[in-house]
Order: sequence, then C-alpha cells, then structure tokens
Amino acid sequence: MHTTPGDQSAHAHAYDAERVARWEEQDRATAATDAARDIADVAAVEVIATSCVHLMSAAAVKLGLGEDPNAEQFTDLDEARKLINALAGLVTAAAPEISDMHARPIRDGLRSLQLRFREISTIPDAPGQGPGEKYTGSVI
Repeated sequence: MHTTPGDQSAHAHAYDAERVARWEEQDRATAATDAARDIADVAAVEVIATSCVHLMSAAAVKLGLGEDPNAEQFTDLDEARKLINALAGLVTAAAPEISDMHARPIRDGLRSLQLRFREISTIPDAPGQGPGEKYTGSVI
C-alpha cells in the first residue's frame, strides 16, 4: 500500500494528539495526588484556622474595612451578616477541638467584626440577635 505525504501527516497528527491527551491526563492525575498529599500533611487546626481567617477577611471587606482607599464602597451588611454567622458557627463548633490558644484570637477578631457591624448598621439588631450572636452571645 502506498501512502502519500498528506496521509502520513494526518496519521502523525492524530497520534500526537492522542499522546498529548494521555500526557495531560497523567499530569491531572499527578496534580490531584499531589494536592491530596499536601492536604494530608496539614494539621486540622491549621485548616480550621485558615478557613476562619478567610471568613474574617471577607467579612471585614464587606464591612468596609478593606485596605483599598475606597473600601467603604464595598460595604454590604447582608453579605457581612452571612460571613459573620458562618465564622461564629465554625469557631464555636471547633473551639473544643483546636484549643483555646488557637480559638481566642479568632474569637477576638469575630467580636471586632460583630461590633463593627453594630456600629455601621442603620437598623440595630436587638441584643443577642446580631450576626453570630446566637453562637457567641450578645456582644453589647
């Protein structure tokens, strides 16, 4: 059988595409394994604390406390309430597991966020009804 250069080119191109697809699949599998191995090396207290820090940072931005000179334009009390509630629930549930040494600074940050929320809210919540207060108690 005689092949033309065009046939060889098409065949080589198909072969290369299959090979590249296999390499990409192997790379994805390796990356997933590496990510799982990396997570396995991190202590639970660090995962919990990092999650709390992310929630605190997001809530601070929603309370107009970002580093941007125009940070107040990002104020969104509804979003801040949700983030503060999630943070309060997480730190309250996790505190017995992560020790007071790790929970105390998170609680301090949470309290600051709760007070800031009360400070800038145009319609004040009743004591014990502010964001996160069902978990932490009233901050007033």
